[in-house]
Amino acid sequence: MSDIIETLGRSRIQHGTFNNRVYLMKLSRGDLPEILPRLNRLARTRNYGKIFAKVPESAKDCFARDGYVAEAAIPNFYRGREDVLFFGKYLKEDRRLEKKKDLVKKVLSAAKAKAGEGKVLQLGELFHARAADEEDTTSMAEVYGKVFATYPFPIQDPDYLKTTMDRNVAYFGIWHGDRLAALSSAEMDLPGQNAEMTDFATLPEYRGQGLANFLLAGMEEYLSGKGIKTSYTIARAYSFGMNITFAKLGYAFSGTLTNNTNIFGGLESMNVWHKPIQASAPS
Repeated sequence: MSDIIETLGRSRIQHGTFNNRVYLMKLSRGDLPEILPRLNRLARTRNYGKIFAKVPESAKDCFARDGYVAEAAIPNFYRGREDVLFFGKYLKEDRRLEKKKDLVKKVLSAAKAKAGEGKVLQLGELFHARAADEEDTTSMAEVYGKVFATYPFPIQDPDYLKTTMDRNVAYFGIWHGDRLAALSSAEMDLPGQNAEMTDFATLPEYRGQGLANFLLAGMEEYLSGKGIKTSYTIARAYSFGMNITFAKLGYAFSGTLTNNTNIFGGLESMNVWHKPIQASAPS
């Protein structure tokens, strides 16, 4: 069962035992400073191991004074002007400790060695790519269910996918004939002019063909026409493939979120990568 998304004051949070955390997804600045003890109370009452917070730079001192540690940052995140910080507050010592330090280092080393090498491959004759729509949600959910043993949001549910499509999430797919082979999404904050590149999934039999690379480049082109100025991802720190994909296409690494997300069957650390998006030229 996935964690719930609700409001705390005017801010949006996600929390639950699935990820064993509170996630401050969007801070309403009018909720400061009262939201800090409310987050603490919620986390301690539910016995969660971590509070994870996405915070504008202008609010960082409030969180730092309350025991939060900045784990990653993205410059010019809000409207190309204000930075964002990803804060972690650990309520249990075992949650703070990275259990796979060597693997995290190896993944980052491999990704950085490939930085800027990305060439977008052309799709084979039997493949075609397009934006996904509501009629595709059943096959999309099936792909996500096959690729991910667990995921922090219920993307294996067609109804959830339909709901997110109405909330500025754009999905893109690659089909092999009539079969959906690979997927990704761009979760857009249009007022903030940023977008998270996420939900990448390629069926095992289609891996190694550059499909994620093709999807990422296509999403960047799409976002450039939407006024998006910054794109970013929160990628599995234990995954060579996804970290290399983002490094190849010019994304910069900015930090690791330790033991942050229940994905791929267990709690994993996540790497933050980011890139400025150039506005498309007017037609």
